[in-house]
Amino acid sequence: MNDTRFDSRSSEWVGDMTVWSRSHSADNSEQLERLRKNLRRARERELTARQREMLALYYDRGLKMVQIAKKLGVNRSTVSRTIKRAQDKLRRYLRYSL
Repeated sequence: MNDTRFDSRSSEWVGDMTVWSRSHSADNSEQLERLRKNLRRARERELTARQREMLALYYDRGLKMVQIAKKLGVNRSTVSRTIKRAQDKLRRYLRYSL
């Protein structure tokens, strides 16, 4: 068997490369702002009220699907399917809006 030991310099190298890549990468703040704006617009226009509610509970408030199901009085699989459909709608909308 090979003796594989942790090399502390290898982790430093990864950190160095991360800093270097951030300092030498293009500024994409405009693209990110456009994406955020389009995401807000898509959530308002493309999703049903139920999808918006479940996404808000899941992503904005950080609740688990089981907690959302209890809160809304539905099955956990209903929450899962609703969130998945909402994500798919948002993906399609954002793909064509960029």
